[in-house]
Amino acid sequence: MKIDLPKISAELPTRNFQDIFYEEDPELEMCQVIDSVFENEKVGRVRLSNMVIKNCRFNHTDFKGIDITDVWFENCDLSNANLSKSSIHRVVFKNSKLVGVDFTESRFGNVQFEDSVLNLSAFGNSKLEKVKFKDSALKSTDFYDCKLKSVEFQVCNLDGANFDQTSLKGIDISSSTFDTLTVSIDDLKGCKVSSYQAIQFATLMGLIIKD
Repeated sequence: MKIDLPKISAELPTRNFQDIFYEEDPELEMCQVIDSVFENEKVGRVRLSNMVIKNCRFNHTDFKGIDITDVWFENCDLSNANLSKSSIHRVVFKNSKLVGVDFTESRFGNVQFEDSVLNLSAFGNSKLEKVKFKDSALKSTDFYDCKLKSVEFQVCNLDGANFDQTSLKGIDISSSTFDTLTVSIDDLKGCKVSSYQAIQFATLMGLIIKD
């Protein structure tokens, strides 16, 4: 699946993320932010666009309702941040830590999570379209009642993930691994799985397989 990458200007001035407090509206655009620490903060309805954000920490920061468009995050830590009710489009999270992030009731379009850790993060009641999870850990991640369209899980750890009330029709999880998964039989219809995973699901359903 091909997704649209962030549209980012070639020349970007460097700014500190704290500069967002000096803007009339809480917004940063057309800049790069490197080595900023913005932890335990609360800002109302932030807007980020046309940016590169590297080596930054946003732990426990409240970004509820944030709008992120055309942004590249790399080597960032957003653990336990609140990004609920957010709009995230043409965004890449690479080699980043997103443990326990609250993404509930959000909209994602053309987003890639690569070499990242999203254990215990929550996507409940969100809409994801053209989203790719690649070489990432999603242990005990919650996808309760999500709408998934053109979503891929490539070589991910999905152990303990929850897909309750979420249809996996057309979703390919065949290259990913898990010991347990929460999903109903009806919601598994049309999901693309490996032969080994098919046996796992059969076992989880209580079937006894005999050769």
